[in-house]
Amino acid sequence: MSKPAILGGIPENSKIFPPYNTIGKEEKDAVMAVLDSGELSGFVANDVPQFYGGQQVQALEKEFCNHFKVKYAVSVNSATSGIYCMLMAMGVGPGDEVITSPYTMHATASSILQCGAVPIFADIEEDTFGLDPDSVQKNITENTKGILAVNIFGHAAMLNELKKVADNNHLWLLEDNAQTPAGLAEGGVYTATIGKAGVFSFNRHKTMQSGEGGVVLTNDEEVAKRMMLVRNHGEVVVDAWKMEDISNTIGQNLRMTEMEAAVALCQIKKLNQLNHARIELSNKITTGLQDVKGVTAPVVRDGCRHVYYFYVMKYDKSVTGLSREHFVEAVNAEGYYLRSGYLRPIYLEPIFQQKICFGKNGYPFVLNSRNDEIKYQKGLCPVAERLNDEEVILTNIIYPPLTTDDMDGFVRAIKKVILYAKEIQTYLSK
Repeated sequence: MSKPAILGGIPENSKIFPPYNTIGKEEKDAVMAVLDSGELSGFVANDVPQFYGGQQVQALEKEFCNHFKVKYAVSVNSATSGIYCMLMAMGVGPGDEVITSPYTMHATASSILQCGAVPIFADIEEDTFGLDPDSVQKNITENTKGILAVNIFGHAAMLNELKKVADNNHLWLLEDNAQTPAGLAEGGVYTATIGKAGVFSFNRHKTMQSGEGGVVLTNDEEVAKRMMLVRNHGEVVVDAWKMEDISNTIGQNLRMTEMEAAVALCQIKKLNQLNHARIELSNKITTGLQDVKGVTAPVVRDGCRHVYYFYVMKYDKSVTGLSREHFVEAVNAEGYYLRSGYLRPIYLEPIFQQKICFGKNGYPFVLNSRNDEIKYQKGLCPVAERLNDEEVILTNIIYPPLTTDDMDGFVRAIKKVILYAKEIQTYLSK
């Protein structure tokens, strides 16, 4: 192989990859139709038919129900809002604990705080980075209300096992499915349909996108109704709805606009196609890495479908003889995006280190009867910490219009860097 770019050679790739863009004529026409109608939001905060949103919102929800074979779909203005709605619908409040993953975007945990509860972080499993059911079991206490699993990077968490843990302990299971739209868990079951409810995200870099927005799926009528109340100022309709239990029905404005819904409605009709393209490109990389020692391709558990929000590998510097940071720097020099780690475990953020959230007196942490026992300290989830700090490397180049030839180039760049590992390590260590 030629000399690596970082040592003065010619980069494997010299072109600039275009940004991910799934917007076509269909979305443009749909948005123009909404603008021409003059109704940019169909919601009204009152006991009228418009409480449920406009035509595009309701059409999107119906499409999700049909696509994923569920009874109810509730649109929201973001997946973060969707997680909050799910938790509120499950009755989460001050003094409660919800077990969740430390290795995900922070909104998963902050949504628990927004309900006045506290997140308890269980460790993750080695291969697909979801919650480890054994660790979840060990973290259940008298304050545990439920489990919020994350289907991370495009692969299902161990949802069947987590569901058993939840059922055996009289808890519920929710799914943060923002990164795994139309993924499959064991048995060919869609992610976001195994727990009591599951949320999708449509923000700017998700597989299907509408700028912002999301949808929550559930087969439970009461959960769906309560999520609708939280979404749209529910406190003003509980009397008309003859609600006996009005707890957690105070609402916010978490409503999706008609334009966002119109774009998302076009996008969901493309979802299978969009996922297929990502899977094809990812499989090309995986095939190319089969004989590469020191870089492990993503694991796909039997019976599952990985839909590749990111392409996440594990790196072993003891095999290559090159530090992870230097390896990543050298691959980037070849013209391909690669990143060390994902996000540091959430509990290492100041909000948990200092237990300061709302006000200055420690709310909601101080309302938990176990507050003194709960320690958000380094070492809490050793697997998550090790994977992020030492092993995980990831790229996002698995989207159209990139081609399988581009994936071949990425693999060649990795092989080139490993072949010259000793020289690169010496050069970058000076």
